[in-house]
Amino acid sequence: MTAQGTKQRKQPAASAQLSVPAVLLRARLAAVRAGAAGCVAALLCVAGAAAWAWLIPQRAEQRVALARPLPAPGALVVAAPPPSANENLALFQETLGEKRYAEQHVKVLFGLATKAGLSLNQGEYKLGYDKASRVASYQITLPVKGSYQAIWQFALTALRELPFAALDDIGFRRENIGDTQVEARMRFTLYLKDLKDGAVPGQP
Repeated sequence: MTAQGTKQRKQPAASAQLSVPAVLLRARLAAVRAGAAGCVAALLCVAGAAAWAWLIPQRAEQRVALARPLPAPGALVVAAPPPSANENLALFQETLGEKRYAEQHVKVLFGLATKAGLSLNQGEYKLGYDKASRVASYQITLPVKGSYQAIWQFALTALRELPFAALDDIGFRRENIGDTQVEARMRFTLYLKDLKDGAVPGQP
């Protein structure tokens, strides 16, 4: 009786071992019955379940991260205050040339034109004065002749050497299309500090 009882107890284990192939066989039969579309749908379901299982811990970590208090902001960088009206006025006055040196400034223009290889004829000069700003303006019109590149080089160099000068107007003229030399009429204005004696600068 004991041996038979032992055999009877071992039979369920054997049936359990045989149940795995049976499950696989049933799955194959179900896949054949469902066809290709059913298999694809089943795979999509499995993939969706796997993705959902992966997303659950990720969402949990995000909730924990959002629940943490934000770190205290560091020291804010404060921009420098804009210059005052008096500071702007002082900077403007420092940039101006001096009216008593107007003749020397004109000579600088002539020297730069010669250095650039330009032919320069006698210019036209006009002195102005703005009472509100107490700034004198010295307008200089120069007719020059040379290559197009040399004329622009002269203009840029003049503005760099005389930061209180402005190029108000420039016009070009060429006799023939094939000419390498062009004529230009350039009008500069020098902005100068006022002299209390009201002296008018000489002309070169």
